[in-house]
Amino acid sequence: MSLYGSDANLRPFEDSFSEKSIRHAFIRKVYTIIMFQLAITTAFICLFLYEPNVKLYSMEHPAMFWVAFAMTFIMIIVLSCCPGVRRSFPSNFICLFLFTFFESFLLGSAASYYDTEAVMIAVAICAVICLALTIFAFQTKIDFTACSGILLVALLILIIFGFFAILFPGKIMQLLYASGAALIFSAYLVVDTQLMIGGKHQYSLSPEEYIFAALNIYLDIINIFMSVLQIIGYARD
Repeated sequence: MSLYGSDANLRPFEDSFSEKSIRHAFIRKVYTIIMFQLAITTAFICLFLYEPNVKLYSMEHPAMFWVAFAMTFIMIIVLSCCPGVRRSFPSNFICLFLFTFFESFLLGSAASYYDTEAVMIAVAICAVICLALTIFAFQTKIDFTACSGILLVALLILIIFGFFAILFPGKIMQLLYASGAALIFSAYLVVDTQLMIGGKHQYSLSPEEYIFAALNIYLDIINIFMSVLQIIGYARD
């Protein structure tokens, strides 16, 4: 999922944001936060993959999964709908850490149902995809920030298709859903990256929204990873 547009986060490009020093500092801060988020997530996935007792304990206490799911949902709402929280230190970092912690627990729990080789392959493919898309977003002259409406429609269609995939389960349906999700969130990664870098793009995020920018890009990466992992899992069955 992607969260931009939930508040007054999108705005036409402003000259003040074009100053390279401000933009570069903003980008460095965002990617520093994302690196910490991914480090926490990687630690949880490794814990679930290489420590069977953790996986067993989680399976024996399913309430932990639902608590983590509820807390993740609550933290997303707080960070996306409460600008006063996400722009205020230290509440913004506390909420982001809590979100990352619970989201990492969910991802670790989900990844534990796949074999280690499949997870490692998914990590490698996800890293290559995200790196390539990030370089593309920085270098291309095409402005993708104006495509948020199209992507929102595509995301809604994906959600509806997901319900059909649940009602009519099958390997082909699941592969189609995972492939569609990978494509849509790859497009979201390009859009969210361009919103962060600003420049001559039609829309950009304010430098104050470093938490929001990091949250969006982190979610894009995580969704791409889970989509790729599902594709690999179904392909290896």
